[in-house]
Order: sequence, then structure tokens, then C-alpha cells
Amino acid sequence: MAGRTPDTSTGDTSSSGPTPSTGAHAYAGPSDNGTSPEATSGSGTPGDEASADGTSGGKREGKAGRNLPLAISVGLGLGALVLFSLYTVKEIFLAVMVVFLFVGMRELTEAFKSRDIRVPFIPVATGMVGTPVVTYVWGPTATVAALSLTVLALLMTRMTEGAEGYVRDVAAGALVAGYLVLMGGTVALLLRPDDGDHRIVIFIAITVASDTGGYFAGSFLGKHKLAPTISPKKTWEGVTGSALTCMAVGGWLVWWLMEGGHVWQGVLIGLAAVVTATAGDLVESMIKRDLGIKDLGTILPGHGGVMDRLDSLVATAPVVWLLLELFVPA
Repeated sequence: MAGRTPDTSTGDTSSSGPTPSTGAHAYAGPSDNGTSPEATSGSGTPGDEASADGTSGGKREGKAGRNLPLAISVGLGLGALVLFSLYTVKEIFLAVMVVFLFVGMRELTEAFKSRDIRVPFIPVATGMVGTPVVTYVWGPTATVAALSLTVLALLMTRMTEGAEGYVRDVAAGALVAGYLVLMGGTVALLLRPDDGDHRIVIFIAITVASDTGGYFAGSFLGKHKLAPTISPKKTWEGVTGSALTCMAVGGWLVWWLMEGGHVWQGVLIGLAAVVTATAGDLVESMIKRDLGIKDLGTILPGHGGVMDRLDSLVATAPVVWLLLELFVPA
């Protein structure tokens, strides 16, 4: 497997702009030989950096450069929280989702400030909280209305700060609205039916299967780079592991949890999900490279920021919702 270029930056600046003032980590970008400070194997979300001997801060890390036991513990804790909320009171899950999306929105908008991009906070935050709630209560019509009003409020609010940088700031705000606000509404649509708890489990489990299968297959087998200029650690072997795991988990869960569901339907959903999950991870990698940072936050030990966990989910939610509606209508 390809080695890593040591991180020799001081932490004050990045190669493409000043480091954000929040928890985002500076990212030095790819070196001349196509590698980066990230570990270069695997296909999951970039983990913490490791030293040349595979340690970081005196702690042994996995092959892909993250503190694996800590990452697993945090992941299991989040999974337990999701399952508990889904199968007790679904509205608890809705609240948890809104909190996570809100934190992710804060990470993204704060990271934008490294490029002097100022997203109007109040309209985006209002849309981030309100869209999933009204969608859960009133359905897809409310999703369209809430998202449209969010963008309109964004355009109007930014006018009070003058014309300088107006297009830049509202464009970034519209990106956040489409990237996260709409995602919140889509997940609320998954949650809304009587069997919404099962639909959410399928959606999250397939996405996690993509990350997990890709991480282990890429870590131990990864040799051929998928997109070295975007995410040097992603490999074709990792994507293959993601696909096999996604299809297996999807086929099993759709057959087991959905009334009238068939294995082949779950396999197709899993196959579609591996494409969107991989694309979502690459999209976030592209955003971080443009901003010159490694992670968008540090709130989740062993994982990075909330957005470093939401990237695949954001892209996968619309596809899983659409295919489940086609195969097993609510």
C-alpha cells in the first residue's frame, strides 16, 4: 500500500487558505506523488492522522489511520441511540436527527469562513430545524414549501449586508439548504409511515454497511486507487467490499423488515446505495480540499466531525426513500 506524506504544517495555515477558527483540522492537500496526509488505504471516511509507525498520540491505530476501538465504540453508541429512539417514540429520533443536522450545518458554515464565505445563519438554521418537523407532520408538500421559503429567506436576509460577496454567500447558503435541509426532509419522509422505523433502519444500516465494508476491504486489500486526486485513500477494492456488504445487508433487511419485501429489491437498493454513499463521501472530500481542511470538526472521537459521518447518509437518503416507495409503498 502507498505510504503517507508526513504532516509538517504548523496548524496556523493550510495550503489553500487560512484554517477555520472552529474545530476543523487543517488539510495540507495532495503531495506531488498523489498522496496526502490522510492514510492512503481503505475507502471509508478519513480518520485521524497517524505517525509513520501507525501510532498517533501514543495510541495504536488501525491501518487506515484512525483509532479503531474508539471509532467502533462511538459508532455502537450512536447505533444504540438510533435504535432506542426509533423503537420507543419515533419523535425522539426526529429530534436527534435535527440536532445532528444542525451541528453538521454549523460545521459546514464555519468551515466556509476559511474562504471568507458568510452564510446567513438565521434563515438556514430555521429551515434546518423546521423542514424535518413540518415534513413529518404534513408530508412532501410541506418539504417543498419549507425548502423554498428557506432559500427565499436566505436571499432576502443577505441583502441587508450589501452587494459585496452577495452571490458567493447566497450560493453557499443554497448549497447548505440542498445538501442538509433537504436531506432532513427526506429522512422525515422515511420516518413518517407506520413502518417508518423499519425504513430508517434499512436506510442507515445499508449506508453503514457501505462505510464498514469499504473500510475493511480497502484497509487490508486496497491497492488500486479510485479517485487519487479527490480522496487518495479510496480504492476499487474498498468499493467492491462496500458493494458486497450493501447488497447483502439490503437484501436481508428488506426481506426481514418490510411486509411484502423481497431479497432482490433489497439487493438493488444496496447496489444503488453503494454508488450514492461513495459519491457522497467523494463530494465531502472535494469540499474539504477546496476549503483546505482535513476534517470539518472533532465532535465525534475516532470519526471527526458530524459532517464526516453524514456525508454518505446525505447522498443515500433520497435514493433509499425513492426505491422503497417504488418497491414497498408506505
